[in-house]
Amino acid sequence: MTAPHGYDIPHLPGVITSGEIAKSAEHLVSLQQSSGMIPWFPGGHCDPWNHVESAMALDVAGRSAEAALAYDWLATIQRPDGAWHNYYVADGNNDSTVSESKLDTNVCAYIATGVLHHVLRASSDDERGLRIERRWPMVKSALDWVLSHQRDDGLVLWAVEPDAQPWDYALLTGTSSIQHALRCGAVLASLAGEDAANWVAAADLMREAINDRPECFEDKSRWAMDWYYPVLTGALTASAATDRLSSGWDTFVMGELGTRCVSDEPWVTASETAETALSYAAVGDLDTATQLLKWTRRHRRSDGSYWTGIVHPDHIVFPDQEHTSYTAAAVILAADSICQSSPASALFRFDIANPIDC
Repeated sequence: MTAPHGYDIPHLPGVITSGEIAKSAEHLVSLQQSSGMIPWFPGGHCDPWNHVESAMALDVAGRSAEAALAYDWLATIQRPDGAWHNYYVADGNNDSTVSESKLDTNVCAYIATGVLHHVLRASSDDERGLRIERRWPMVKSALDWVLSHQRDDGLVLWAVEPDAQPWDYALLTGTSSIQHALRCGAVLASLAGEDAANWVAAADLMREAINDRPECFEDKSRWAMDWYYPVLTGALTASAATDRLSSGWDTFVMGELGTRCVSDEPWVTASETAETALSYAAVGDLDTATQLLKWTRRHRRSDGSYWTGIVHPDHIVFPDQEHTSYTAAAVILAADSICQSSPASALFRFDIANPIDC
């Protein structure tokens, strides 16, 4: 199946077909508000990070108009300082209100990752140029805000309260994602004709800390994301990446069920399983990536959505009956990375020393 703009929709028979991806995208569209906001589930809240994940999935499925609307919403609600709040809810008047006011640096940085993905999905040079022109100011403002919270050691504090009082520690997963977003932002800056050497330098400092100074981060080692995210985002590469994935497999992967959210609970989440697949695709192990993604099928619902998590061995859906937009989005993005269906599929195999050919 080919998307309207000419790129193939990922197709992995026995794992997820192009038709199933189209159906999951239709589910995401059904969640999207007229403002462009994509909540977690009907009547639920929206956070900008997972909203961007859903926008990327819509682009993969060829729903570029809906993806553009999602980025329009972000531009509309962006604070004057470049940040976004943590959670928003629809207010019924084609608008949204803040439901959690904390400002998360990783959430705000991720916009650069999504916008580069959106640019790489453009079908022509003219369309690519229009997307850069339209989205670049939002990205620049967001990344400048993120780096305004950089510590002397190069790491960025996790979050800021509305009164501007920052939290006093950095997170490994968040830092991994931020350094990747800064590199994505640097590519966008180059395409926009602007210099972003300071963003690359900041990303390099973060990568150095991830590789050599793990004690700099708050201990969240029971969470699967701290295991695979340094690989998923290219902070760890080559043997360091493969060694990390190997060292955590027995801790976080349950049999042929998928990835635990946390190491000490039998709770498998489809999003973490799909992101683990993305991590294996990043190091070139497409067989393992495909097998991991296949395990998400037991989470798939008839409408194309996915149960967030299942507790084993009792097969209890947890949280109760919850099926989330970001879970379907993660599955779609993993399928795209495995199939390498468009230039955007390389986003999570990203290396600034070998920039994506735009």
